[in-house]
Amino acid sequence: MNELHRRHRAVIPDWVALYYADPLEITHGEGRHVWDAEGRRYLDFFGGILTTMTAHALPEVTKAVSEQAGRIVHSSTLYLNRPMVELAEKVAELSGIPDARVFFTTSGTEANDTALLLATGYRRSNQILAMRNSYHGRSFGAVGITGNRGWSPTSLSPLQTLYVHGGVRSRGPYAHLSDAAFTAACVADLEDVLGQTRGGVAALIAEPVQGVGGFTAPPDGLFAAFREVLDRHGILWITDEVQTGWGRTGDHFWGWQAHAASGPPDILTFAKGIGNGMSIGGVVARAEIMNCLDSNSISTFGGSPVTMAAGLANLGYLLDHDLQANAKRIGEQLITRLRTGLADLPGVREVRGRGLMVGIELVRPGTDAADPDAASAALEAAREGGLLIGKGGGHNTSVLRIAPPLSLTEAEAEEGAEILVRALRDG
Repeated sequence: MNELHRRHRAVIPDWVALYYADPLEITHGEGRHVWDAEGRRYLDFFGGILTTMTAHALPEVTKAVSEQAGRIVHSSTLYLNRPMVELAEKVAELSGIPDARVFFTTSGTEANDTALLLATGYRRSNQILAMRNSYHGRSFGAVGITGNRGWSPTSLSPLQTLYVHGGVRSRGPYAHLSDAAFTAACVADLEDVLGQTRGGVAALIAEPVQGVGGFTAPPDGLFAAFREVLDRHGILWITDEVQTGWGRTGDHFWGWQAHAASGPPDILTFAKGIGNGMSIGGVVARAEIMNCLDSNSISTFGGSPVTMAAGLANLGYLLDHDLQANAKRIGEQLITRLRTGLADLPGVREVRGRGLMVGIELVRPGTDAADPDAASAALEAAREGGLLIGKGGGHNTSVLRIAPPLSLTEAEAEEGAEILVRALRDG
């Protein structure tokens, strides 16, 4: 055990996960690459958990942060804040939500907690619909709506949570159905759950693509079908775009747009990529919902001038360089290359994904049983080959998660795929 690892274990909680048998200290990065404390370079296909969205050390972002820090670092929401207003204007317009209001937080967890506060306050109900296999954060409220047992350390909750089918297409009782029949079955399940409730449910919260759950997604249009049911009951729809937002899926700027027949959600949460590593989260909702709270509130750190400057520069770069289109083009190349390279491996159950959000589900050969040991071995082998990836999944963490910065090049996609295919084949 190296010295920093020993010190980490002496002061950091045991439940703070570390990757690798010999944990990695990342000292600096540039573009799609990072370096460790020993000077070794890695191609980064996880981006600090989908957070380094554009590139490491992006000059436009570092310049904006430096210039803003030279003026003022902090003021709180008690004072007018020009960068916060400017970023809020851009996010409101991009969200698709009419008459939108934006509240900034410091994380996706806090954003989802705020969305729950708004929904339960607006509807005067603490009943929440959530998806099985979901993940929405580590706070007490967010854990209470997380349907992935590996990330749910307590059953206690301020909410009454009702879990419905639909987040995982290729597992569960409806996996054998066609997309249309799958959607119909999930809608019927939703109707059945609502028939067992007392009083009004506040909201459905759902990730368009489940992140920690292993990059699983329902058929396009499922949430539009859900929305027809929700609207009849007056139930709000919260879309958790913490991992799917800002064009990562390639086909759409937001994940909810794959279900666009329903129109925009009532509430949208975001975080991670918008700050390119700076701590930004937030909530967008139409004014009548956002303004429903009848007491004062502030955010000490949400909307910090420095993080807002970073968000403005990062979002500007993403839009100016059409990184959504790049995510679609390079993502299709990467998925095709992985599917081709892994097609005959009995331990690979599925290569799935959209844009630069790709999952490889591993199972014990000849079975449908998850193989977390194989996932851990693949993580180690990829690192040895010079590639950093993530892992997740609702079935014992057996899905490799691939989510590089959206500026990934064709050559880098090919290099990363080659390393990953070799890691899985040699394992």
